[in-house]
Amino acid sequence: MVGYAVGLGNVWRFPYLTYQNGGGAFLIPYTLMLALAGLPLFFMECSLGQFASLGPISVWRILPLFQGVGITMVIISTFVAIYYNVIIAYALYYLFASFQKVLPWSDCFSWADEFCSKTRLVSDCNATLDGEIIHANYSFITSNNLTCINGTMNYKPVQFPSEQYWNKVALQRSSGLDETGNIVWYLALCLLLSWMIVGAALFKGIKSSGKVVYFTALFPYVILLILLVRGATLEGALDGIEYYIGRQSNITKLMEAEVWKDAATQIFYSLSVAWGGLVALSSYNKFHNNCYSDAILVCVTNCVTSVFAGFAIFSILGHMAFVSERPVSEVVDSGFDLAFVAYPEALSRLPVSPLWSFLFFFMLLLLGLDSQFATIETLTTTIQDIYPKVMKKLRIPITLGVCILLFFLGLICVTQAGIYWVNLIDHFCAGWGILIAAVLEIIGIIYIYGGNRFIEDIEMMIGKKSRLFWLWWRMCWFFITPVLLMAILVWSLVTFSPPTYGSVLYPAWGTAVGWCMIIFCVIWIPIAAILKIVKAEGNLCQVRVQKRCHSLKSCFPWQCQEHLCCLLQHAFSTLRCPLIGFLDQNTPLVVASEANLPYCVLVRR
Repeated sequence: MVGYAVGLGNVWRFPYLTYQNGGGAFLIPYTLMLALAGLPLFFMECSLGQFASLGPISVWRILPLFQGVGITMVIISTFVAIYYNVIIAYALYYLFASFQKVLPWSDCFSWADEFCSKTRLVSDCNATLDGEIIHANYSFITSNNLTCINGTMNYKPVQFPSEQYWNKVALQRSSGLDETGNIVWYLALCLLLSWMIVGAALFKGIKSSGKVVYFTALFPYVILLILLVRGATLEGALDGIEYYIGRQSNITKLMEAEVWKDAATQIFYSLSVAWGGLVALSSYNKFHNNCYSDAILVCVTNCVTSVFAGFAIFSILGHMAFVSERPVSEVVDSGFDLAFVAYPEALSRLPVSPLWSFLFFFMLLLLGLDSQFATIETLTTTIQDIYPKVMKKLRIPITLGVCILLFFLGLICVTQAGIYWVNLIDHFCAGWGILIAAVLEIIGIIYIYGGNRFIEDIEMMIGKKSRLFWLWWRMCWFFITPVLLMAILVWSLVTFSPPTYGSVLYPAWGTAVGWCMIIFCVIWIPIAAILKIVKAEGNLCQVRVQKRCHSLKSCFPWQCQEHLCCLLQHAFSTLRCPLIGFLDQNTPLVVASEANLPYCVLVRR
């Protein structure tokens, strides 16, 4: 689970959101969102998945009208899986590019233009010629052996070699979303390779990926520590750190709704909350596993990793700002580029730079893969819950089929306009989509299924706890978290502005496509609810009783089931039958009882 939560979101997405949202000022909403939304929802999803032992769609048998929320989560995970593997493909490309004696982005080579430079380039200035002050181009000044008067120099806009390499060579980036261009063949091959790795790691199921993650989750910390030490020893590193946590932070950014939305979505993105993956992975836990301690450990580890990676990257940005004599906030054009501009720039300055470059991008590859393993496992777990017999016989073909389908869907993201598509999907699906799913999830579990009932379910797994223990969780689940998320969602929608990639504006049709993706994700929530109501007999109150009776009949295939349903119609609030699953298709496993009522639990095979 640590491997799922700790991924590219910590090393790539967190630094770029911090960069574009005012530096250290972003840490304030980020920390608040962790305490008030991220941790409560993480604990909720871990408990729900472990208690139900079902995937993100099937788990909503507890509340059939909300089954569309599970579908929304799975679709969001699908969209994210498409572009997430594209980021892994970028890492693979840089990994292979590191097998050279001189790193190709270490200087301005043949692919560079006149704006490529590691230092600022003087455009024009004032100088003294024959006793008169003249204003001339810098080429005229140097050709006549003149000297610029201090304070009169104007500079050209320049780009670091690593930034031009990223845009001109790696991406072959076009001018905008409406200029698709060709498929960049080497990125397409890297994308294919990344999907082959994912498919190979998952073809035997969750156990095969679990063994791989032991290494992939731990190795990145070694590389981050090395980069932090090197970054801290570079000139100007302190300026970057001050922008990150010091007086150079732009506190006025806190007045913008987008900053708070980004903080909430980054917490969800980083912790993988509201994607369905936590529910899917937790469903493989033992019934009495301490999911509370798991939630605390994973959330703390995740956020410490993000902050730790921030120190590494902002120390490097400070050095880049020092060398180019520019403010830290102006070093790169788009925060999205940070991992593939700032890090490579620092790597090119290390001794034996190809070796360190290889290790760093190998680390990015591992960070991305362990999260991607869990995302694809979320999709296959969903298929397994819906079609258990088919999945048991055809697990390998189905897993490979999912990977092949997502590879072809991701080809649009490795065209010359691919980075714009990646940014568009990230902006919409990994933004508003996650917020909407999280709000509906907590409303369904706490206000309809019942918060107190849910707490009793958790205590069945981790043991009885005091009222004081549950005080904070009750405050968050019943009031703080849903109100906070609703406020951020409404505020960000009201103050919506079209997405951009650096200084490149998206066309109107691009923004419309983004909204269509969001609608496609969330439309299943009302559709599923309407279908459940239409198929059921009687009014809404009767539907509620019938659904509970159906769960009891499914869970108890013996003679007392009709008696239990009769009791339920009179006092259903006092009875609980968590329909968790079966040892096989028809036989439940009785593991506990309360008030002479048996409980069922599924043991994953």
